[in-house]
Amino acid sequence: MKPAPFNYIKPSSIGDALAALGEHPEAVLLAGGQSLLPMLNMRLVAPSHVIDIGALPAMNEVSIADGWLRMGALLRHCDLAASPTVAEAAPLLQAAARHIGHPAIRNRGTIGGSLALADPAAELPACLLALGGRLVIEGLDGERVVEAAAFFTGTFETALRRDEILRAVEVPVLAPKYRSEFHELARRLGDYALVGLAAHGQIDNGGVHDLRLAFFAVGDKPALAVAAARSLEGKSLSEANIAAAVALLADDIHPIGQPGYGERTKLHHCGVLVKRALSRMAA
Repeated sequence: MKPAPFNYIKPSSIGDALAALGEHPEAVLLAGGQSLLPMLNMRLVAPSHVIDIGALPAMNEVSIADGWLRMGALLRHCDLAASPTVAEAAPLLQAAARHIGHPAIRNRGTIGGSLALADPAAELPACLLALGGRLVIEGLDGERVVEAAAFFTGTFETALRRDEILRAVEVPVLAPKYRSEFHELARRLGDYALVGLAAHGQIDNGGVHDLRLAFFAVGDKPALAVAAARSLEGKSLSEANIAAAVALLADDIHPIGQPGYGERTKLHHCGVLVKRALSRMAA
């Protein structure tokens, strides 16, 4: 299939892009195009204008300032996976990037595009939730910052307004004694995850602190297992303590089943991933 007719705009600055969004209420933004182009071709969306922001300057840079790692929204997944700065400051993101789709998708897709789409099975939203990240959003009335926990509101739904652009993503630089683990289950490498986990916490004096267990592909948005994580605060990551935390997952996670993969099986696999992640963090 081919897309419905649309007008094409390629702005030279983020200001021009915002102006075009304001002028054309039925326009959509094009970054890497790995989600938008199939939707256009299948006519799931039929915008009046496509605004191509893929070449906007200074929106794919990686930097560190004031204890935060900042990544431009147009940073491609392949560059995220290859960045030595990301590897040192936020290894969880680099581990997750290797699981995103296939090489062709990683070579074109952008982190901002993935986050703005808010696919419940996507890896990066859960990573931002685990790391306590935030999103820098720009509109005609200026810039605002939204915490990751407030940004993802539902299936393909975010706090991003129609006339705004996601400019950058920020996560705290990895602090001493903090460790991260990323795990997902998929039928085949490159397929959408059946269930996935981004785990992050501090291991100090044999105990775990500030643990965050962020699941994806379980509901309409990434979800934190708050009760399970809280049960481990200050405790060692022994088999018994991990098992007790896994038993609390049903209080936190209410998976949505899919054909051939029911809620109980998905919840069981959430426990498998927690055991796997925490065992590695304790090693």
